[in-house]
Amino acid sequence: MQKTGAEIVIECLKEQGVDTVFGYPGGAILNVYDELYKHSDEIRHILTSHEQGASHAADGYARSTGKVGVCLATSGPGATNLVTGIATAYMDSVPLVAITCNVGVSLLGKDSFQEVDIAGITTPITKHNFIVKDVNKLADTMRRAFRIATTGRPGPVLVDITKDVTAGKTNYTRAKIEKPQASTDIDQEALERAAEMIQKAQKPFVFVGGGATISGADKELAEFVKLIDAPVCDSLMGKGAYDGTKSNYTGMLGMHGTKASNLGVSNCDLLVAIGTRFSDRVLGNPKKFAHQAKILQIDIDPAEINKNIVVDACIIGDVKETLKQLNPMLKQAKHKEWNDEVKELTKKFPLTYDGKGLTGPYLMESIYKATKGDAIIVTEVGQHQMWAAQYYKYKQPRQFLSSGGLGTMGYGLGAAIGAQVGNPTKQVINIAGDGCFRMNMNEIATAVRQQLPLIQVVVNNHVLGMVRQWQDLFYEKRYSNTVLNDCVDFVKLAEAMGATGYRATNRKEFDEALKKALASKTPVLIDAIIDNDDKVWPMVAPGAPISETFTAADLKEKEAVKPSNSKKKSVKTSV
Repeated sequence: MQKTGAEIVIECLKEQGVDTVFGYPGGAILNVYDELYKHSDEIRHILTSHEQGASHAADGYARSTGKVGVCLATSGPGATNLVTGIATAYMDSVPLVAITCNVGVSLLGKDSFQEVDIAGITTPITKHNFIVKDVNKLADTMRRAFRIATTGRPGPVLVDITKDVTAGKTNYTRAKIEKPQASTDIDQEALERAAEMIQKAQKPFVFVGGGATISGADKELAEFVKLIDAPVCDSLMGKGAYDGTKSNYTGMLGMHGTKASNLGVSNCDLLVAIGTRFSDRVLGNPKKFAHQAKILQIDIDPAEINKNIVVDACIIGDVKETLKQLNPMLKQAKHKEWNDEVKELTKKFPLTYDGKGLTGPYLMESIYKATKGDAIIVTEVGQHQMWAAQYYKYKQPRQFLSSGGLGTMGYGLGAAIGAQVGNPTKQVINIAGDGCFRMNMNEIATAVRQQLPLIQVVVNNHVLGMVRQWQDLFYEKRYSNTVLNDCVDFVKLAEAMGATGYRATNRKEFDEALKKALASKTPVLIDAIIDNDDKVWPMVAPGAPISETFTAADLKEKEAVKPSNSKKKSVKTSV
């Protein structure tokens, strides 16, 4: 059957089971949008306020549902506005297909109006990308894009299509698409070596990363942890893969990890790292990381083995499939003394915060109680992100969405829109600092237009909180360009875009506003005013081993014993 390129794009999306796309139209992609209009009963299009919002919405949709996120943009600036969202998805292994359209083939390379080499620009931040100049290759390219995005370690793929290809015609035959299955081919010797290491360990610790969520391995992980009788910590991306309400869960690991996790990992004799890439924010000083332990790493990507830290053994494979094969090889272990030692650390070093006033930790604990721990929590990047990771207990995978690898300020609201669209029966809450919220706050208009019942909490300290925290601790309180004391009124802004806005300056006001927001069927913004010097504790100084984690109390104690004539040295480092 003869179809235009634009028709083929839509048919390929339907082949893949795509029912929702996020985007913003423009001249070069008009043929696709015209065809999308004819299929609006089959594919829902969410018009965002900015193309970056579309890319983050597709990302949030993918993370929260496990499906492929799809975003559309026109040529030139439309395409380049997707770049930050594509890079965000790349760093966190999110399956995303970005479809852009370019000028006609005859105009390529001539500095034509709104022409840009988007394939060249995105080469370092995609699993693969394509530029389609022949309509006869379009269908196969679209199918390859989805296959690459979802096979092995997921990631973003970009398909750039010239406008004349979207208008051209060719024969099209619908294909039956089968969902890619994880490979069951796991190295037997690697499994046997891992089982032997685990059985010999007396003080094992399990470190869970985002790969466990991506592979859907939560049940297999729970069984594995029970078999080896070990405490569990996680990375920012691993939240919810292991039930955070369990008594053997010790919290996050790394720069803002709990003392129990950081000290426990530093004292264990075997660290089993599952679906994690050992980022610098986890390792601290890599030479001293888990220095008493042997390290066993399980990951689908061979490139992650021995990249950031040298391990003693590894298993290359999908986490779910690997644990399916490894679990039957293990005997039930008992490590009561070790578990008691770690639990004692948890009791001795609990997460604590100021018992008075409105603070970031209080906001998250209040939200946790009000939602019974069942909400999808999305965050921007900074102090509020860490508080959300520390004080909300995540019971299930795909419940916490955050830009972990790239650290993208402006990610959250778009991602929350995508998550709410993908999970219409769940409560979605985006936690943002006032600095982050400013970057893409125009997407409130999108949430209103779509009548999405999401809640936007602005943790408003009138500063760039995390940067200020570093300036306070390492730059002798030189607050260079981190103070945001201006006249922006987020409540009025929300109301101007059609949402409901509340301001909270104390705990009672916040709890009342949150109660109203949870009962609302439309978007609500809560502007929560906190002190500009609130800090995220515990913390590990940059370059220090994670065993040297410290709190505000530790800092005061250290300052009290410091000689009076000593001078505070600043640490020149990057946030």
